[in-house]
Amino acid sequence: MKKIYAILLLSLFILSQCKQNESNLLKTVTLKRQANEGVVAANGMVVTAHPIATKIGLDVLKKGGNAFDAAVAVKYALAVVLPKAGNLGGGGYLIYRTSDGEKGALDFRETAPAAASRDMFIEAKTDSVMKQKALLGHLATCTPGTVDGMDKIHKKFCTLPFQTLIQPAIDVAKNGFAISDYDAWTFNRAQKEFRKVNDSSMIFISKKPWKKGDSLIQNDLSKTLERIRDNGRDGFYKGETAQYVIDEINSGGGILRKEDLENYSSKWRKPIEGIYRDSFNIISMPPSSSGGIIIVQLLKGSNAYDFKEMGHNTSKTVHIMTELQRRAYADRAEHMGDLDFYEVPIEMLLDEEYIATRNASINMEKATPSSEIKAGKVDKIESLETTHFSIVDKEGNAVSITTTLVGYFGCKVLVDNAGFFLNNEMNNFSLKPGFPNIFGLVGGEANAIAPGKRMLSSMSPTIVEKNGDLFMVLGTPGGSTIINVNYQNIVNVIDHGMTMQEAVNAKKHHSQWLPDAIVMEEDALDSLTISKLKEMGHTSFRVVEQLGRTEAILIRPDGSYEGAADNRRTGDAIAGGY
Repeated sequence: MKKIYAILLLSLFILSQCKQNESNLLKTVTLKRQANEGVVAANGMVVTAHPIATKIGLDVLKKGGNAFDAAVAVKYALAVVLPKAGNLGGGGYLIYRTSDGEKGALDFRETAPAAASRDMFIEAKTDSVMKQKALLGHLATCTPGTVDGMDKIHKKFCTLPFQTLIQPAIDVAKNGFAISDYDAWTFNRAQKEFRKVNDSSMIFISKKPWKKGDSLIQNDLSKTLERIRDNGRDGFYKGETAQYVIDEINSGGGILRKEDLENYSSKWRKPIEGIYRDSFNIISMPPSSSGGIIIVQLLKGSNAYDFKEMGHNTSKTVHIMTELQRRAYADRAEHMGDLDFYEVPIEMLLDEEYIATRNASINMEKATPSSEIKAGKVDKIESLETTHFSIVDKEGNAVSITTTLVGYFGCKVLVDNAGFFLNNEMNNFSLKPGFPNIFGLVGGEANAIAPGKRMLSSMSPTIVEKNGDLFMVLGTPGGSTIINVNYQNIVNVIDHGMTMQEAVNAKKHHSQWLPDAIVMEEDALDSLTISKLKEMGHTSFRVVEQLGRTEAILIRPDGSYEGAADNRRTGDAIAGGY
């Protein structure tokens, strides 16, 4: 009788587990997605700039990998499917939050070569800036950081073998993929510059225009990735690949050397944090990025204003945001640079009293000319050739990564026999104090060129907590506009009650102190709003097709994930969940 009773209990237990598993499965399948939401899923979410990269990341999560495993796989996939920005030859930033609440940052930004010097782009006789040399060709290149960054992430957080994570990227490079309309447009747009600094046999140089559906096979890149697979970071910074890089640099008069590659090391850093609307903790990137400091400055300043009452993209809201942005970007020009070379006054810049004092001169009815705004005293429009991705796994680990080559296809030099583009990060230094870079950003001594130094960036991978729990993961490309796009996405969700997809799709505007102008997306502001802003003293307006291209994740009240990708321009960005 006891035996029968035990069997009955076991049967009931198995039945209950089946019911529970069925319930969990139904939860995954039947989560309701509203018309104004992005992709909704219960177990994990990956949002990237390319469907192949998103699929590779999701496959890793489904195989039991965590968010960091997926991030490494996605990063290498983007190096293949997004050659203009996805990069082995560039660098970037990681912001992370583990499921148990640990937060951190990794700075794998590029560094200036040992032979770099403060005035290397200044013509001695005329004291003029040789801007083009910092943009196009071999001299514009700094030491890449991406491969070392992925190596450090894998060693610290990943659970799956590195070979498993990089292999999908190798397969895509070797077998090829069909390019999109946007890919074809970028390849065709760069032909003239490609020809200036590469041999005519370079694979992206074509006798006839590239078109949608053309297959891009990258054999040299696949071999480079195989060397990284088999030898880790040494497969890139030493040996055959390193020699290809140096041979390429030498052929064009660059200054990068083997020692620069061998000595490169990305750095773990403490994130910038700050509270918004009492309940929301912002976690973002510290210097060498200016993004985290400025985002927190903007949000702390915004605490004094009721944007919900003012309304989205009204004259009052745009005016206040512009005034806050002008003051924060003025601080950027004066006080921000690489922490290892310059003592950035972080505590001062984030101090509530300092921010309140800086913003006390804001007039609700009148614009402050940028000429009257100076940096506080101590007691970049980039083409979208940066890329971002956001990942959350079923345990709640969150990863936010932004990487770049700076210009599209970097300095336009493809490393012969290695198959990847080199960056043109030299342009992100202050080539000369007060001289604007490619994004119109003005810098000073804090961001002057120095050997081994990281250039200042606007990249701002960000994570938001709500009452101590994970709430949002976001980031975007866009040079100097990155900061303000992230800022507005956060305000759109928290103050205007938007879904993540609504926030991403909402039209954006941007101001950065110098130049003294409001840049806005088409139809972001109606004619009446612009007229009111002009009456306030805002005199210069510029319309652009798009600001940023956000990839973001929002944790919904029921604990599920909403993934939102901005694919308005390229059609490629995509969220995937399961």
